[in-house]
Amino acid sequence: MAEFTNVFVQQIAANGNAVFSETPVSGSNCIVHRDGSGIITLRGMTNQCRARYKVVFGGNIAIPTGGAVGPISVAIAVEGEALGSATAVVTPAAVEDFFNVFAAAFIEVPRGCCVTVAVKTPPLRRSSWKMPT
Repeated sequence: MAEFTNVFVQQIAANGNAVFSETPVSGSNCIVHRDGSGIITLRGMTNQCRARYKVVFGGNIAIPTGGAVGPISVAIAVEGEALGSATAVVTPAAVEDFFNVFAAAFIEVPRGCCVTVAVKTPPLRRSSWKMPT
């Protein structure tokens, strides 16, 4: 188990990664992170077919001063792709209204392989569904 934190306010562009500046718990050589980076590498160092990691993110998000009020999101991403099942979306009433969000996902890494994970602000996707009649 490892823990990566950042207590400073960050302004993250759409599709950008959150940066983690501190490592209170370093874990083992199966989890690799460089302080100041937003990318964490999970390694499949196991005698089993795959290693399973539980990745958890919790934080406070808001629209920065000067931004337009509307939905904002944060997600756990694997290999640069945001996971829909680990995405938190909030709609503040005004800029600088903070919301506490939480996301979690199990990530499986095949033996001998590596996978990168990050926390990013994915662009919100608008979609519509039409039911067949």
